[in-house]
Amino acid sequence: MSPLNGSEPFSLDIADLGRRAGAMMEVTRTIPAPADLVNAVIGVPAGSDVDLDLMAESVIEGVLVSGTVTVMLDGSCGRCLEPVKDTLTIDVQELFRYDDHDDAADLDEELPVLDGDIVDLEPTIRDAVVLALPLTPVCKEDCAGLCSECGALLADDPGHQHEQNDPRWAALAGVFPQESQSESTDTTDRSTTHSTDE
Repeated sequence: MSPLNGSEPFSLDIADLGRRAGAMMEVTRTIPAPADLVNAVIGVPAGSDVDLDLMAESVIEGVLVSGTVTVMLDGSCGRCLEPVKDTLTIDVQELFRYDDHDDAADLDEELPVLDGDIVDLEPTIRDAVVLALPLTPVCKEDCAGLCSECGALLADDPGHQHEQNDPRWAALAGVFPQESQSESTDTTDRSTTHSTDE
């Protein structure tokens, strides 16, 4: 039976460890994901499976929890905005210290503190998952993305391109058509004059 509390799925009951340094307890369970395991482009769907494969070990200072957390990811490709679905496995390790340990003052104050025989895993798992989320997920490594000019999906049209005009000639863009039109008019006038003379 898992020592995780059914009503509080991230709460681990370590009463069976006592305070016997070296005592260990395996924790394997699937629990529902909370709603805030996300960044701007990808995240863990709320309520989806979070697979825990952990070991809780009693040490002198408290309880050391280590192992892996596996989650499903759902988001958008950072290049082409197409849907991205993936699986992420993260290594976790955290020391939960006894609040009444003789050397508690010498331990890192930022270490989480045990609440009696209960270890609250949620902050540790949340921080580990969110920090491991990719900032620019891709649907595939060679994703070509979108056209920067029109937003077309380049994977659908590998030869997609736009005519590029040298900006140094932009000021003359309106001059040449007028000259061409003027030359065409002069040619027409000369042809008309020539025909009349004949």
